[in-house]
Amino acid sequence: MEKSLFEQLGGTYTQAGDYVLPNLILLAENQPIGIWGQWHARYLKQHHRILYYNLLTSGKLNAHLAEIDQQAEEIFFRLIKQMANREGVTEQLKAKNQMEWVRRMNNIRNRAMEIVYTKVIYIL
Repeated sequence: MEKSLFEQLGGTYTQAGDYVLPNLILLAENQPIGIWGQWHARYLKQHHRILYYNLLTSGKLNAHLAEIDQQAEEIFFRLIKQMANREGVTEQLKAKNQMEWVRRMNNIRNRAMEIVYTKVIYIL
């Protein structure tokens, strides 16, 4: 009997009753994917399908998305801190005028999100 492609590549089977089942193992544990990784996955799936499915079938998609998520998160918080320091958005402003502090922080947060989207999420 000729070997299947699975056997030719080193795969083995186990007999379970009347069935012959392939011995499959997971390559790595799934890492949690945050919002940035989910946005990048959506972008890849919509605009770079071949890369998305290559990563998916090779088992590297989860690790790739986790790495993108971690990078984006670090850049996002670093940008917020830098922008707030540069623009003088401090705890004193928060204590003195909360609405002004919220307005400025929302503005900083939105700008930081746009930077992360264009520099990390929507690129290859």
